Amino acid sequence: MTCFTGSAPPPEAGCSALAWHTGDGKSLWGRNYDFDRLAEGARILVLPRGTPYRLLWAGDSGGEDHTAAVRYACAGTGLLLGPAPVLYEGLNEAGLMGGQLYYRGFAHYGEGPAAGARPIQPPFLVLHLLAQCATVEEAVRCLEKELRLVPLPLLGTVPPLHWSFSDRTGESIVVEPDREGLHIYRNTLGVMTNSPGYPWHRLNLLNYAGLRDLDHPGTPLAKELEQCFSGSGAQGLPGDWSSPSRFVRLAFLRAFAPTGEGEASGVARMFRLLQSAAFPLGAVRVSHQSPVTELDTHTVPYDYTVYTSVCCAQSRRFYWTTYENQRIRYLELEPLLERPAPLQFPLYQTPDFLPVTDLFR
Repeated sequence: MTCFTGSAPPPEAGCSALAWHTGDGKSLWGRNYDFDRLAEGARILVLPRGTPYRLLWAGDSGGEDHTAAVRYACAGTGLLLGPAPVLYEGLNEAGLMGGQLYYRGFAHYGEGPAAGARPIQPPFLVLHLLAQCATVEEAVRCLEKELRLVPLPLLGTVPPLHWSFSDRTGESIVVEPDREGLHIYRNTLGVMTNSPGYPWHRLNLLNYAGLRDLDHPGTPLAKELEQCFSGSGAQGLPGDWSSPSRFVRLAFLRAFAPTGEGEASGVARMFRLLQSAAFPLGAVRVSHQSPVTELDTHTVPYDYTVYTSVCCAQSRRFYWTTYENQRIRYLELEPLLERPAPLQFPLYQTPDFLPVTDLFR
């Protein structure tokens, strides 16, 4: 699971994140949101400067000392949960981008705030960093000096999460909390999936050192046989939907896929890369259905890619598609910076086809 949805986190949820770039130097960050539902009320949100939010919230508890106000306007997918808005991922007006992914079996949060640090519930971390930090460098400083993740339940659950962020410079970081502490990995490969942790995934790439984008001309097993199909250079590339396999596939594609010359082609190509890690509906059946709450609608017995989003740091655009609506839509943050109150836009999840024959009638 890559977000808080108002119910206990499912055992088998999974998602993928990718940081990339365009030929003309624009920085992109995107993700697949893989789950068996989407919380009722989840929308594309715009939170302007000055919007109040909470770092801690448990129903009516949590005092004024646990509130803050948005410094940098931000946008992304999320939920206006009473006085406590949640962002699953997004970007801000300074070009910082990022989101949260499920980290089952490894996530661990401290039991209380360190001296001088503000306690924060894990589902609020994305919003807080986007609301207060302009760069990856500032986000790292905030994580190291100003915050302490605490295991306070939000609507009955403490979701196990880890995070990925990138900015206008193109640097990508991974943030992972475990029993040894909070780990911040700088200058990463630009890929993140789910458990195990980032160092394990990176080391695991040595098991695929023979992968390449160039076809083999034939086989030494029978020298008279010539290659008669494409793709042999990637033989051994794992094709399942497990977290390790998705990490390898995205790392392979990020290393070899040509970037788009500009933002339009770069974003379009990045959606194609993320599709290589997307969950088709029916391929990943949930073995233990998590409890369904009043916030959860249209729950199915499968994890699938509910939506995919891509951000551009320079244009400050937030692009997205949904499972049944592959038309790419985008929100531009720049014209909305002076709005006085939060805005909500639908995800447009119903199929949307373009009837070209109508042009000739």
